[in-house]
Amino acid sequence: MPRSKALATHAPEHASSRSAAPLPAFVAPQLATLVAEPPGGDDWLHEIKYDGYRAITALAGGRCRIYTRSGQDWTEKFSPIAAPLRELNVGSALLDGEIVALDQHGRSSFQRLQNALKDARISLTYYVFDILELDGRDLRGEPLKRRKEILRRLLQGAPDAIRYSEDVAGHGDEVLAHACRMGLEGIVSKQADKPYVSRRTFSWLKTKCLGNEEFVIGGYRVSDKKGRPFASLLLGEFVGDKLHYRGRVGTGFDAATLDDLGARFARLRRKTSPFIDAPRAISRDAHWVEPRLVAQIAFTERTTDGLLRHPAFLGLRGDKPARQVQAQMAMAMPNSPSSDDIAGVKLSNPERVLFSAAGLTKLDLAQYLLAVSERMLPYVRERPLSLVRCPHGEAENRFFQRHHKKGMPPALKSVAVEESDGDIAQYLMIDDVAGLIAIAQIGGLEIHPWGARARTLEHPDRLIFDLDPDPSVGFEEVCAAARDVRDLLQTAGLASFPLVTGGKGIHVVVPLDASQDWEVVKGFARGVAIKLAENEPERFVATMAKARRKGRIFIDWLRNERGATAIAPYSPRARPQASVSTPVAWAELPRIEAANVFTIPTILQRIKRKTDPWSDYFTTRQRISREALRFFT
Repeated sequence: MPRSKALATHAPEHASSRSAAPLPAFVAPQLATLVAEPPGGDDWLHEIKYDGYRAITALAGGRCRIYTRSGQDWTEKFSPIAAPLRELNVGSALLDGEIVALDQHGRSSFQRLQNALKDARISLTYYVFDILELDGRDLRGEPLKRRKEILRRLLQGAPDAIRYSEDVAGHGDEVLAHACRMGLEGIVSKQADKPYVSRRTFSWLKTKCLGNEEFVIGGYRVSDKKGRPFASLLLGEFVGDKLHYRGRVGTGFDAATLDDLGARFARLRRKTSPFIDAPRAISRDAHWVEPRLVAQIAFTERTTDGLLRHPAFLGLRGDKPARQVQAQMAMAMPNSPSSDDIAGVKLSNPERVLFSAAGLTKLDLAQYLLAVSERMLPYVRERPLSLVRCPHGEAENRFFQRHHKKGMPPALKSVAVEESDGDIAQYLMIDDVAGLIAIAQIGGLEIHPWGARARTLEHPDRLIFDLDPDPSVGFEEVCAAARDVRDLLQTAGLASFPLVTGGKGIHVVVPLDASQDWEVVKGFARGVAIKLAENEPERFVATMAKARRKGRIFIDWLRNERGATAIAPYSPRARPQASVSTPVAWAELPRIEAANVFTIPTILQRIKRKTDPWSDYFTTRQRISREALRFFT
């Protein structure tokens, strides 16, 4: 079989030397990060995302080894692919690709692939998209575009079962739309100038048409139909070393699969739930199994709490250990840097999971803060800050920090503040993007700024009413209360802006011109809260006593005193789902379902698609009038 001139210099001169060439060693594959939409720019190459088994193949002197992505030798299982691979005229090579079974429309199907492993009449195809080694030369340091050129030439004239995976430069949105129209799973986008690295990166991104992922089976519910071993499987995915519940699947099983799974479950039974968060209603009738089996599941979408909608079972996977089924959240930051050094701040332990249910890491948090920095910084820069720090993740020990300490990243500045006892203390402060990234580096999940800037500490430039509802109060009632606070403030000549806190309440925020001191602002805030509570005592309360808050909304006015802080716009919350404190418009507030509906991934999509709802905040120059002070204080 002829080879191109470009590769001739790499070819051994004699057949004897080819047979003596050692098989290349297995290399762990590069993995793609799930994103909400494909990246723009002509420096990205877009490929079809295949629905099959990832395969690293080692060739040398007519010999072949086919490895799964975890390094298992599946050469015998994929013998229909091993045979044509041996025909390639190459001294030695290490290839990366996907083994698939194509339907009559040329689409890869995981279910058909499962059948092909049992039925030799179903043909297999190996789509090769990368080359890591050629004739003893390590190519991983070469740019992807160069590796593709070498691979394309190598596969010219290859047997039909071995195919080069074509790519399109740029036009990611169009490529994804075309893939979805064809009923394909999605696309993988790769930066053309990047080397090959054996880990998940932001230089390889995957965008899906429909959900199609692996989940761990942690239990099942018994069927009331005779002869059926189970009604549905209970699914989860690991976040670190903890298995989180993701829903149940009851469709997609044939008789053989039901019998096979039933027999496996009999060997894997356990008494306790492997999930850390399975709902009581599900657990009540569940039978638990050791979380060792991995299922491929198709689904339409995930709910805001991570559960699958309309899932269907496609088959079991044997190529990936259950512990490697780690949660991924679709990120909307395809053009963010993939380096662990962001804005000049070096991240330690970038892969440490900080938000357990969302599966988001320290690197993800830093990428998020970089992406929202233009909108967020004006609310947090040059102010004393308090941070909620969770260095080992939101589920571990957390603590509140406001003082600057030695050994902190240089991007974390300090400001001298006189405390109530007269002592001077150094409080945390940031003044640029690097400061935001440094907060991520030290595990700061929440950012709470003062209501005054460092240069005018005694004169607040904002007024906040924190609407904190009793658990029995619905969010619609909280929204109505926020509008009532807005209307009352309008009678005092003050414009306000709503912020859903990422928790359970709403902040009504009033920008001020910093011409009045804390006593004036605090007195006015107290008067407004008391007025609301006196006018509608069945709805509002202005005191902190929990006994008086049952069924009511506490109008917390105490965030308007010197030294008090409030959650910053666009700050994440230290919650498992990575909810975010989000500025919204008054007009959209009635359409928002809960105060924690926005998360890091959805905010990244929101800021790309929606104009800033607080665009007038910093141009709103106002102070509390004498008339308003007399009326409310």
